[in-house]
Amino acid sequence: MSHLPDSCALNLELKARVADLLQARVVARQLTTRPLEELVQLDTYFQCATGRFKLRQFDLERGQLIWYQRASQQQAKSSYYKLLDISRPEEMKNLLATTLGIRVVVQKQREVYFYQNVRIHLDQVQSLGTFLEFEAVLEDADQVPKGQQQLDFLCRQFSIEDKDLLEGSYAEMLEDEGK
Repeated sequence: MSHLPDSCALNLELKARVADLLQARVVARQLTTRPLEELVQLDTYFQCATGRFKLRQFDLERGQLIWYQRASQQQAKSSYYKLLDISRPEEMKNLLATTLGIRVVVQKQREVYFYQNVRIHLDQVQSLGTFLEFEAVLEDADQVPKGQQQLDFLCRQFSIEDKDLLEGSYAEMLEDEGK
């Protein structure tokens, strides 16, 4: 059994543009194995020496600190991550902004559907548009081939083509837009 670096959790991720959000919802509802979650998320990315580091705010009382590291490529990519649930996220954001500096802020509405161990995100990202993201939650690196099979299946179900696939994060897309 392969172990994850530094006791990180592991996802296999794929992100794509979605032209027809209504059709994507129809497909997601047909595949879902758990109830839909609807979220409004404000992700503040901070300067970080390795990987990516953000504060995700759900509301004034709840947030998560998330550090993750993954390659920027169009194909499915392994993402190693750590997260910590926090209270008082606005205070945490002010502290981190002062100590690390803010890179970019991403605001989105997210619908989360579940297919087995895969989270299907339908995202409406402010200033960027509509996207679909698959996150296969894996127990260890030995499960990457199974996760890849699941993502391939989902790409076929959602009619995702290579031209639809995205390399980087929403944060990087917003940064590129600002240049």
